[in-house]
Amino acid sequence: MDNNAALNLVKSINEVLWGPILLIALLGTGVLFTIKLKGIQITKLGTAIKQMFVKPKKETKEIGLSSLQSLSTAIAAQVGTGNLAGVATAMVSGGPGAIFWMWISAFFGMATIFAEAVLAQLFRKTDNGELVGGPAYYIRYGLKNKFLAGFFSVAIILALGFMGNMVQANSIALAINNAFNIPNLIIGVIVAILAFIIFSGGIERIGSFTEKIVPLMAVLYILGSLIIIFLNHENIIPAFKTIIYGAFNPKAIAGGVMGVTVKESIRYGVARGLFSNEAGMGSTPHAHAVAKVDNPVQQGLVAIIGVIVDTGIVCTLTALVILTTGVLGTGLTGAELTQKAFEIGFSNLGNIGNYFVAISLFFFAFSTIIGWYYFGEANIKYLFGKDAVKYYRMIVPIMLILGTTLEVELVWELADTFNALMVIPNLIALVGLSNLVVKAVDDFDNKYKL
Repeated sequence: MDNNAALNLVKSINEVLWGPILLIALLGTGVLFTIKLKGIQITKLGTAIKQMFVKPKKETKEIGLSSLQSLSTAIAAQVGTGNLAGVATAMVSGGPGAIFWMWISAFFGMATIFAEAVLAQLFRKTDNGELVGGPAYYIRYGLKNKFLAGFFSVAIILALGFMGNMVQANSIALAINNAFNIPNLIIGVIVAILAFIIFSGGIERIGSFTEKIVPLMAVLYILGSLIIIFLNHENIIPAFKTIIYGAFNPKAIAGGVMGVTVKESIRYGVARGLFSNEAGMGSTPHAHAVAKVDNPVQQGLVAIIGVIVDTGIVCTLTALVILTTGVLGTGLTGAELTQKAFEIGFSNLGNIGNYFVAISLFFFAFSTIIGWYYFGEANIKYLFGKDAVKYYRMIVPIMLILGTTLEVELVWELADTFNALMVIPNLIALVGLSNLVVKAVDDFDNKYKL
């Protein structure tokens, strides 16, 4: 089978896997938890913000992360190329109204990600003095299904640890090469070396790195975006009107020229929103499982902040930059459309827009590599034990170098396939264990009188 035939086959599989059924299941899980937990993403938002900085009363000798470090590691994985390219793709395919549906999916996704973090805390284990956890653990020990747990672990190692990280490295190479004309292979080697240095320090170095880099990259991108949006301040209110109106009547605005329907607006908004913040996908629970907190619900509340940062802030700013600079409908899509928006936004400052997107994408993609590596490592430990990590730690940098030198469309499609395959057992476990999450919240409320 040649490359094109394999690509077309995998694309056909993904159209089925990522069709309406899985998207409805992902969104429906968020609706379920929002109802069961009585709108926890609203009622306990203030508590969630405070919990980021709360230190545990009980000191433990186990190796793990602080609550803030766990959140930073989760955000490192959530905020990636999807925040630049995914938002643009959603708007081109679903019209500006797709952003409204992205917000809706994020709102319900907060309840899902809360449940994932709570379950990850409830069923985590200690392995040679180090905290470990994630969906494989709550599927096996909570749902009592060893097969689905193993199935999930294999899927996430392939989807994120290997294939997903190849795509992230490729995105870095293309962006840096376009902006600074550095050969892809050299970029790949540099990325691999930097990543290996962080990997080799274990969970504590990963946590320390993400705690420092995530706020830096977020501030850099937010400031750059806000400068462009305020330079085009007369377009801010029209941009919001376009998003809201386009969500329900896309034919009446720019999206209608492309034949966009409400159905497509919802489909692309929900899909890209869930892909970006990863709620329900089973990735971020690995970071939240190892947080040192007094109560599982505390880390569940902190997990909600990750969705707010990813979709509520970063994705929204990307959308506003695209809309206020007027580049939507120019025939561009993906990262190229976002890059064009920043080029126009910073047009009075030479080529700074191109450099800005390249540097932002480097931070976003590299931090995602670190987060995804760790999620894969947690599942390597689950399947093969701690001794196998040293082999995984050597393979991932090689995959990063390969990723910068290959055409990765097939790799990206395969990553999507295994992403879907890991979502399925995770959603089964979330729904099956939902009453445990409700009980954990009730116990928390009774104990802390909130």
